[in-house]
Order: sequence, then C-alpha cells, then structure tokens
Amino acid sequence: MPASHDSLLRRLRLLVLIAVCMPMAAYSGAFEDFFNAARNDNVDEINSLLHRGLDPNLVEEERGETGLIIAVREGSVRVFNALLNARNIDLEVKARNGDNALMVAAYKGNRSAVELLLAKGAEVNRPNWTALHYAAAAGKNDIVQMLLDRGADVNASSPNKTTPLMMAAGEGHIMTVKLLLDRGAELAVKNELGLNALDFASRNGHKDIVDGLTYRLKRAGKL
Repeated sequence: MPASHDSLLRRLRLLVLIAVCMPMAAYSGAFEDFFNAARNDNVDEINSLLHRGLDPNLVEEERGETGLIIAVREGSVRVFNALLNARNIDLEVKARNGDNALMVAAYKGNRSAVELLLAKGAEVNRPNWTALHYAAAAGKNDIVQMLLDRGADVNASSPNKTTPLMMAAGEGHIMTVKLLLDRGAELAVKNELGLNALDFASRNGHKDIVDGLTYRLKRAGKL
C-alpha cells in the first residue's frame, strides 16, 4: 500500500508539473509567433493570436519593441493596421532606445502610418525626442509639414536641448531647414554643447546651409 501510495503521489506531481509547464510553453511559442508575424506581415497569424487573447502590447526582448513598432519599421502594412485597431493597443509604448511607433513612422517617411497614428490619437508632442526630430533628421518634408499642422512644437527640445532645426541642418536637408524656419524655428538657440543649427551644418560640411543660416543670423543681428 505505501509503495502504491507513493507512486500515486508521483503521478499527481507529474500531472501538476505538466499542467503548469504546458501553458508557459504555449505562451512562449505564441510570443515568438507574434513577433515573427509582425516582421513578416502575417496578418492572419496576428489576428488569430489576438483572438486567443494575446496582449497586443507585448514587448520583444532584444530591442524592447512592440509588434506595432516592428510592423512600422519592417513595412508590415496589414499587421500594422490590425494592431492599430486592436483592443487596448497602446500607441505610446517606447522601445528601449526611446522610440515609439509614430517616431519610427516619421523617420521612415511612412505618410500613411503617420496619418493613421495621429488619427488614432498618437501624441505629437512628448518629452525628449519627438517624431518631428526624426522627420527633420530624415528630411521627410511632407511628414514635417503634417506634424506641424497637427501642433508639433517646432522648437521641441531633446534631452540635450537639440531641436529639429539642428537635426535637419546637421543632416544637410536644406528644404527641411527652410520649412522649419518658415514655421518659426529659432535659429540662434543652442543645445547643451553650445551648438546651434549653423554649427551643426558647419561641422558636417553643408556649405549651402551654412551660407543661408549665416545670412539669416546677420540679418537678424545675431551674428
């Protein structure tokens, strides 16, 4: 009897262990499937996982990105639309580097994604780096214009006080520089390193921008 009792207890413990581990294994598999589907625009898989109750705001381990951020970055249009309209989706989740979906869409020049995110309520202005910084750095003028029209702060300040104008000047995007200046960007403002937009352009050898900004600063009596 004691031996039989011990055997029964061992079987019960094994059944309990299996019951505990199986959901964890299933969840781990679903986790991987979710991010693979986001990368490969597998909207059927995404919809299936969401229907089974998977959190649309899951964060992957390598970069701390959500499925929505990955979909924007990889150009997975169908998955992006599915996640954008998923129940309880959080548009403001940030990856480990501080990027969110709107910022990535702005940098990639994905006008449609930017429009949809804004229509869904994504925040145009936020502390630290903004979508406008990213659009300006990439020279995506249509995105810059759209963000400004939606109330983006043209002089938004990064953690070290760098502005979108400085980013555009440093990357050599002369038309973006002009657009930002026309919309009220402050030319003489400096970041924490004591650099203004003219310095950014000069350090990177963008002579046409240097000439234009020098003229503007002289005309304003700030040089």
